[in-house]
Amino acid sequence: MPPLLSAVLIATDEERDLPGCLQSLKGLADELVVVVDEATTDRTEEIAAAAGAKVARRKFDDYAAQRQASLDMATGEWCLWIDPDERLTPGLREAVRTKLAAPDAAAYGMPFAVWFLGRRLRWGGLGSERHVRLFRRERARFKGGLLHEGLEVTGRIKKLPGAMRHEPYRDLSEYLGKLDRYTSLAARKRWDQGRRFHWWHHLILPWEFFARAVFKLGFLDGYPGLVWAGLAAFHGWLKYVKLREIEKETKAC
Repeated sequence: MPPLLSAVLIATDEERDLPGCLQSLKGLADELVVVVDEATTDRTEEIAAAAGAKVARRKFDDYAAQRQASLDMATGEWCLWIDPDERLTPGLREAVRTKLAAPDAAAYGMPFAVWFLGRRLRWGGLGSERHVRLFRRERARFKGGLLHEGLEVTGRIKKLPGAMRHEPYRDLSEYLGKLDRYTSLAARKRWDQGRRFHWWHHLILPWEFFARAVFKLGFLDGYPGLVWAGLAAFHGWLKYVKLREIEKETKAC
């Protein structure tokens, strides 16, 4: 009999976060599948194998393809998409168990609790974040590309209670360390979509900060909320600056 639930992950240099993620899956997932980026330089692959996961190394081309590779390795009737910096809370674990015992949909979305600098961010546009993560394997495929991949599900999608704890950045250094990669991928995706830089993209930085901190009440999350608003605004501006650099390089060729 195939496993009932397969947890599917992709990972690049995740030796710090991966153990906690795998621990949160213990006793729930019947199968662990981890696709490791070939560029990984730490103990990610070793940690995954030690936990009993099916591990494969794959050269990264885009997120959708990388995640689909993990899904293609899974054998469970149901799959749970989770990232190394995410944890199932006790309430979510129980909700998953309940639905697997008596499913009434092809997939389920779940709320996300985003943590940053030691605090859960409930404002600034993050308090209502929800994503489809639990699904019948044969009813779903990953779609997208370089960034912002998602699931294409055939069938009904319903909601789960509980919450997935997501701590994308433990500190400012980790945020800045990932900033260059993510903004470069975002700029390349926009270029491939035919989008180009315009002078008014410079207004994104002040506007995004004001929108998150004031209109979306990010200031209610205190210091972490204001820092997040500032970093998100800088991220939004930087990807368009990089888009301009791609345009300049292309013209020079």
